[in-house]
Amino acid sequence: MPQGPIQIVQNQVQNQIVSHAGLHTHAVSPTRKKVALGIAAIADLVQLGLFPFFSEGALSPPDDVLDVVVAIALFVTLGFKWRVLFALGIELVPGVALFPSWTAVVATLPTAEAPKKVKAEIVVQPAAPPAKLPETDTYSG
Repeated sequence: MPQGPIQIVQNQVQNQIVSHAGLHTHAVSPTRKKVALGIAAIADLVQLGLFPFFSEGALSPPDDVLDVVVAIALFVTLGFKWRVLFALGIELVPGVALFPSWTAVVATLPTAEAPKKVKAEIVVQPAAPPAKLPETDTYSG
C-alpha cells in the first residue's frame, strides 16, 4: 500500500528522533527481555534458595560459576550491555547475592517497541465558489 506524503514525513521524523536519542542501540525487543528476565529470575532464585553456598560472593566457586554462566547467557540474549557487566561486578560482593540484582538489572533495560503506524487521511475539500458582490441597480460613485 503506497504511503501518502504525510505518512512519509511522519516516518522520517520518527526515525530521526529515534536515531538522535540512540534508542536503537540500547533498547531490546520485548521477547528478548522476557527471556532475559526468565534467566535472571532463575539465577536469583537459585542464589536465594541455596544461600549457604552463595553467601561468600567472590570467595564461593559455585557462586562465581553461576554468575559467569548467567552473565554469558544474558550477553547472548541481550547483546553486550554495560549494565550486565556492572551486575556481574555487584554479584561478586559477599552477601549481595541475597538481593535480586540480575532481575533488577534486566528489568530496568529499555524495551524497543515496534514503530506505530499512523493512519493519516488527506481530505480534499472542494473549493468554495468565488464570492459574488451584491447586485445593485445603480452606481453611486
